[in-house]
Amino acid sequence: MKTVKEALQIVLGVSQRLEPVIVPVHEAHGKVLAEDIRAPDPLPPYPASVKDGYAVVAADGPGEYPVITESRAGNDALGVTVSPGTIAYVTTGGPIPDGADAVVQVEDTEQIEGSPNEPKRVKIQVQAKPGVDIRPVGFDIEKDAVVLKAGDRIGASEIGLLATVGVTSVKVYRTPTIGVLSTGDELVEPTTKYLGRGQIRDSNRPMLLAAAVQQSCGAVDLGIAGDDEAELEKTMDKAFFSGVDILLTSGGVSMGDRDYVKPLLERRGTVHFNKVLMKPGKPLTFAEISLKQAQNSKDNKVLAFGLPGNPVSCLVCFHIFVVPAIRSLSGWKDPHPLRVHAHLEHPIKTDPLRPEFHRAIVKWKENAGSSTPAFAAESTGQQMSSRLLSMKSANALLELPVGGTLLPAGTRVSAVIISDLLSSIMTKDSLLLSSSSTETMVTQSEDPAVKVAILTVSDTVATGAGPDRRLRHIMRLSGGAQVVFTAVVPDDVLKIKDVIMKWSDEDKVDLIITLGGTGFTPRDVTPEATKEVIEKETPGLLYVMMRESLKVTPFAMLSRSAAGIRGSTLVCLDFVFDKKIS
Repeated sequence: MKTVKEALQIVLGVSQRLEPVIVPVHEAHGKVLAEDIRAPDPLPPYPASVKDGYAVVAADGPGEYPVITESRAGNDALGVTVSPGTIAYVTTGGPIPDGADAVVQVEDTEQIEGSPNEPKRVKIQVQAKPGVDIRPVGFDIEKDAVVLKAGDRIGASEIGLLATVGVTSVKVYRTPTIGVLSTGDELVEPTTKYLGRGQIRDSNRPMLLAAAVQQSCGAVDLGIAGDDEAELEKTMDKAFFSGVDILLTSGGVSMGDRDYVKPLLERRGTVHFNKVLMKPGKPLTFAEISLKQAQNSKDNKVLAFGLPGNPVSCLVCFHIFVVPAIRSLSGWKDPHPLRVHAHLEHPIKTDPLRPEFHRAIVKWKENAGSSTPAFAAESTGQQMSSRLLSMKSANALLELPVGGTLLPAGTRVSAVIISDLLSSIMTKDSLLLSSSSTETMVTQSEDPAVKVAILTVSDTVATGAGPDRRLRHIMRLSGGAQVVFTAVVPDDVLKIKDVIMKWSDEDKVDLIITLGGTGFTPRDVTPEATKEVIEKETPGLLYVMMRESLKVTPFAMLSRSAAGIRGSTLVCLDFVFDKKIS
């Protein structure tokens, strides 16, 4: 009998990603790129205004100037040059006319009343610096830059990015096709109105077909096969050569005299295991079927899961084993399910013999058995493996240890997330064990006095191969401060600069804290990237940061910390959180 960890390692070990295919962009959602995508041209393709305002010659300074033209998005004011002593009206995203080298926002100007027949005049009230509020050519995306890498999963934002660079079709890894077969003489179609003695409606097949579609897979309904070895063998052979990549059967894998699935799989391929130390789901069979095709053609392989017949056992095994196999075949970098830590809302007794996957509803709570906000887990009730009601509304499987002991309310346990947590009452950023490598905006109930953004700089975290420290600091803020953005980027100067400039120039956060990238290795480039974007250094703050950090660890002296101001934003590097930020 295999442990869950051992069984999952076997499944993933034989689940090699499928061959690439080319699909239109609108069909690529949820799939994994099999090639790098480069930008054929820069973005913006012309110097563009960051704000609504006036394009000026910075050296002119404050004063009254005639408006000689308007440059709006989609209108490039072709042939008009802003010379010293003149200005041009520009809208956000509009091209900067030739001759202008800065933009003054509308809020820093004043309209001058004049005759309708005279040229419009505007008073510039501030001194502009060259380049201010202008996005130069290629500021967002440089020509030939890699905008998406092979291995990236395609979501809505990625499709928008593909459209931005003019890509209409992409090479992606194919998602598997799944065949679903139910076995058992007692089963009848769900449409059966009146049940005969000993009959039950087949729930596993429609449930698994829906689960396959939910994972963006093609699904093939193979119907119901009775407990007849010849009939089952014929049906399974037909399934193997029907083009499916994964075969899911339910029932017929236990110790009954008519449980034929396991011996049939043994005759057709390699059975890697047929029992797993878990509750529910012990009678689970996994096999690898190699199909010899015609000469000179590539051999095919089918992964066969003989799932238990009890509905809950069947679906739990699908989430724990089949979903990671689907993701691995589809090219995911990390096929493992998302896990979070949750506190029990009420006591739960563990099983004395097997680790249990306890069905539960996980929600975010302000007080979940601890002094800080966290996830709370509420059991769905009676956990019999035949009781499909225990899966109703469940969005998580609690990983309970073996032992037969009573876990008191408030106990912290691991929870495997099996459906979207957004359906729960999440009102703040969550303490996830594995975090996204993209920017996250934290939900706010009101406008905070101090807006904070936290940036993790790490190749390891960005690829999902290591833990992220940023989220444990979110709740350690006081004095009206609140984290409004978090993000992870690799150790790349350009990517670090892009995030800091966006948060400072566009989102106007008050404080940016970076974590990582301040050591001695060649990839530690956070200080270098930050010094390129800050406008004023703050050496006094560096002294205080070092002094406080040394109270936590003597290794703080090895950190190449940096701090400075960009606009109205304070940027601090490698700050050690030993106290609340105030």
